Amino acid sequence: MPQSKDTVKEFDFNSKDFERVRGLIYKRAGISLADSKQEMVYSRLARRLRATGISSFMKYLDDLEAGRLGDEWESFTNALTTNLTSFFREAHHFPLLAEHVKNKRDLTIWCSAASTGEEPYSIAMTLCEAFNTLTPPATIIATDIDTNVLAAGANGVYTMDRLDKMSPERQRRFFLKGKGDKEGMVRVRPELRNMITFKQLNLLADQWPVTGPFDVIFCRNVMIYFDKATQRKILSRFVPLMKPDALLFAGHSENFLYVSDSLKLRGKTVYELDKR
Repeated sequence: MPQSKDTVKEFDFNSKDFERVRGLIYKRAGISLADSKQEMVYSRLARRLRATGISSFMKYLDDLEAGRLGDEWESFTNALTTNLTSFFREAHHFPLLAEHVKNKRDLTIWCSAASTGEEPYSIAMTLCEAFNTLTPPATIIATDIDTNVLAAGANGVYTMDRLDKMSPERQRRFFLKGKGDKEGMVRVRPELRNMITFKQLNLLADQWPVTGPFDVIFCRNVMIYFDKATQRKILSRFVPLMKPDALLFAGHSENFLYVSDSLKLRGKTVYELDKR
């Protein structure tokens, strides 16, 4: 039977195209796409075909690999990166962070999957509360592979509904409300933005633009997109960047104990160096 108009796709996209995309994004960013992601890949990359004026996935991927599309590798990677985040996501981590930083000075913290900035700003707010000042003795480096979300994070502007689960006290202390044509928007206070440096970083790259040593590393809800070999490689590079008493925060569905013997569990999805 012929397909209905509702099911006819704008571009042909077959299993061979999907396998090519899987191979390219794995090589480029270490992301392992499941079989179930074929429709997601089509939806996100169809936008890139429209943007580049290319009429088929085969030609798009050919041109991408041949380097005929300029900076399109960045857009390709951005399109396939998932950026689900919120302020104080996995809230149980932040009291432990506050306790860990007490009585410390010259803190350096790396948020390695910063997305649109909610996570590094949540870290910054926690530090401000722990030290009872908008200028705590800390520097936060916020990185992500996706340059679009990094720009949004550096800007620090959000819709009011992003703050719905945040206490009114935190909203007043850490955000400025927009007026006029900015009604319904908020911006993170400049003191918090000044604490954070946003920069692009691919965890699979041979060189990382961060040096450490760090008091804290956040790597939450990103390892789930990597296979075990890639996870092991990344964790082995984290370990030398951690101070002896540093903490590594993972996502709720991630378990690093099966990947690295250099770490031990400190709390719920929080790790420290195993000094045995």
